[in-house]
Parts: sequence; C-alpha cells; structure tokens
Amino acid sequence: MQMKTGVEQSVYAMLLLNFLPEKAVLSGDVISQQLGGSATYFQKILRKLVSADLLTSVPGIKGGFKLKKRPEDIRIYDVYLAVEGKQSLYSSSGIFHDMLKLKEKDICLLSNLMEEAETSWKTILKRETIASLNEEINKKCKKENLQMLKKVVNEKMVL
Repeated sequence: MQMKTGVEQSVYAMLLLNFLPEKAVLSGDVISQQLGGSATYFQKILRKLVSADLLTSVPGIKGGFKLKKRPEDIRIYDVYLAVEGKQSLYSSSGIFHDMLKLKEKDICLLSNLMEEAETSWKTILKRETIASLNEEINKKCKKENLQMLKKVVNEKMVL
C-alpha cells in the first residue's frame, strides 16, 4: 500500500494554517507555494478538507483558508478520510480461491491479517492530531527554521 501525497500535503497545509492567528486566513496559492505544488491541485485538496469540515474557506480577494476546528480536535485519520475516502486498504482478488478451486468465498488467508493491520494503522492515525504533530515540530525543528516559516505565514496571511 502506498498513500497518495495528497494526505501528506493536506497534513502539512493544516500545520501551516495552525500558525495563523484566530481571524486570519491563508490563500491556497500561498499554501501551494510553501509546499511546492500546483495551485490548481491544492485547490482540489483544500476543497476536500472544507467538505470534510476540517477547514473553513473564505471567498474573495481577501479570502483563503483556516482551520475550522481546534488543532487538538483534528485527527490525522480525519485528514486521511477527507482525501482518500473510506475504502479498505485490502481487497481480496480471489487468487487463493482460484488456486485451490474453492467455491466458498469466505476463506481468505490474508483478509483477517490485513483487517487486523488496518485496525492498528487506523488506531494510530486516530490517536495523532494536528496539535500533537505541532508539538513534534516544536521539539524536533530548529527554532530559527520555525521562525522563518512563521514569518512567511504572517507576511502572507490576510486578516
């Protein structure tokens, strides 16, 4: 399994928005510039996050995006669902049944194992939030690098 980059970019976009003061917004163009992606692609991603009630979109020239919920209430799993949807990570192709010429579709050696792995993975993503990742950033990143990023956000935000 390989997660699409949209989830990663969404989480980092939300971490950027976490730096904003309460009434400020950041444009999709600024977010895409900071994360190194196309503005059109980011608009689609940001719209998914708005539809999932994770972001608020403010229209107009002075418009942009901001977090809709408190960072501690935005789980990484919620971001994943907004971008990727609810489909299961594993779906049996029936190879086992074909190989052994089985008629019952109930038997699949990997289904239980994959379901258990997916449950563990979801539990971890549900445990972590934008706030917990922000704490990690503050612990692990150089202060001057964080200050530089926050300065860019403050210069580009719209009140």
